[in-house]
Amino acid sequence: MNNSESVATTVFQLGPLAISNTVATTWGVMLGFVLLTLLLRFSRQPSSLRNLLEAVVVAIEGAIAEVLPAASVRRVLPFVASLWLFVLVANLVGLIPELHAPTRDLSATAALAVLVFGSTHWFGIRDRGWRQHFRHYVEPSVILLPFHIISEFTRTLALAIRLFGNIMSLEMAALLVLLIAGFLVPVPLLMLHVIEAVVQAYIFGMLALIYIAGALEPTESDISAIPEE
Repeated sequence: MNNSESVATTVFQLGPLAISNTVATTWGVMLGFVLLTLLLRFSRQPSSLRNLLEAVVVAIEGAIAEVLPAASVRRVLPFVASLWLFVLVANLVGLIPELHAPTRDLSATAALAVLVFGSTHWFGIRDRGWRQHFRHYVEPSVILLPFHIISEFTRTLALAIRLFGNIMSLEMAALLVLLIAGFLVPVPLLMLHVIEAVVQAYIFGMLALIYIAGALEPTESDISAIPEE
């Protein structure tokens, strides 16, 4: 949060590739998840951390169950839970001095939005087959095809810009308050950052979940194909 730069800067070079601070911080967050997973995997002793993480996963599973059919919850849980936790931690990284949240970089939020876009079609095709999944683009009329396609891209773009804009504005507001008031109000400022980070992670995850749920919902052709008893 102390970093006043509004764009990603190069940290080091890997041959011809320039590694920006956004990429380095993202790798750090992913490495932290991997190490935590290995620690919990090979630790046989119960701990408060394990219990906390289990409670978080159960809560996420419950949230997914409220949106998706019961048969699809376990299949979607790994992706949605990973997305939720990653965005939350990435948002909170901005609290560490000399670091900024990867989600304040549009390239990072765009990559996350593209993952959501791809996963929506992946789960839809896996659940209903590619013919049934893509049939809704031409229902109830083929005239709606370009509008459906535009909707897919606009909601993906909106998903990326929403997270980027909120986290960027949050860090800029925090920086301005610190510049004006110094460190007289650090605790309320940190609490605001934490609350906003949690809210934005929740919104991003819920939107992704809603998009996936839309891909898993039966269309009119699917319903009409069910034989009447």
